[in-house]
Amino acid sequence: MENQSGVGEFLLHGFPDTEELRIVHIITFLVIYLVALTENLIIFTVSLYSHQLHSPMYFFLANLSFQDLGSISVTIPKSVLNSLMNTETISHSGCLCQVFFFVFFITSHLFLLGVMAYDRYVAICYPLHYEMAMNKKACVQVATNAWMVGLFYSTLYTGNLFTVEFCSRIINQFFCDIPQLLQISCSDSYFIEFWTLIFGSCLGFIEFALIAFSYVQIFRAVFRIPSSQGKQKAFSTCLPHLTVICLFTVGGTLAYFSPTSTTSSALYPFISVFYSVVPPLLNPLVYSMRNKELKMAFWKQILNICPNYLCKNHSWFQLFW
Repeated sequence: MENQSGVGEFLLHGFPDTEELRIVHIITFLVIYLVALTENLIIFTVSLYSHQLHSPMYFFLANLSFQDLGSISVTIPKSVLNSLMNTETISHSGCLCQVFFFVFFITSHLFLLGVMAYDRYVAICYPLHYEMAMNKKACVQVATNAWMVGLFYSTLYTGNLFTVEFCSRIINQFFCDIPQLLQISCSDSYFIEFWTLIFGSCLGFIEFALIAFSYVQIFRAVFRIPSSQGKQKAFSTCLPHLTVICLFTVGGTLAYFSPTSTTSSALYPFISVFYSVVPPLLNPLVYSMRNKELKMAFWKQILNICPNYLCKNHSWFQLFW
């Protein structure tokens, strides 16, 4: 498709480009990426291959980990590569690809969080109907729907972005992000894109309303549980999910709803870190920190892979097992 923007490439003016800060940026982002990659791969692999984790909650958690892998892989590698090569350029097509995949993973992530809230709602409020309501076929269908909504919206948004003309090629961000692209677009060319964002905001509002409704019903049911042990067990399955939702919501709100007139352009990259980098890094820790089933399944997988002389006969492994 012909480039109608008049801009062949963009310049990603993310973080300060002094030599010392460039090295700090490379090391920090590389460590964050490798840690997030390892964490999410572990959860995805353990959830996939451990038979004791073949339940709806861990099926959705594996999907969430895959989305986190995708979203952080869209942004960080290109930023680190540019810093290593001491350049700021990204092609027009490369920029649109970043937008497409980032919107795809973020949108599907949001809808999967809604699916997980519904899963907890059914498990706590209607435990006798849980196996029937959240059977294997139903889980696959709702997870597929979350991915398809993300694909539909990212295709719609990126397709309309081809019609936008840009009056500048400088993006005050370390990746091609929606607010900064709209900021440099010509004022008379983003009308369709604006209404696409309104449509996406309405979808997001409906999704958050459904999540809020689910948790209102969940907390009402939990407070009616007579035993403190039952309440603690119910909260332990819900609090990690609520924490992930809060991380996602706070970061996205700061990035997309902070007034551009009062927010310094130098702060944009640091604000965007809270919703593009921090959630994929912290989500696995939040879900696994107090999850004994996940930890046990992980060490069982290590035990199956690791040779006897390295694992079973060593006291350090017994401490974890």
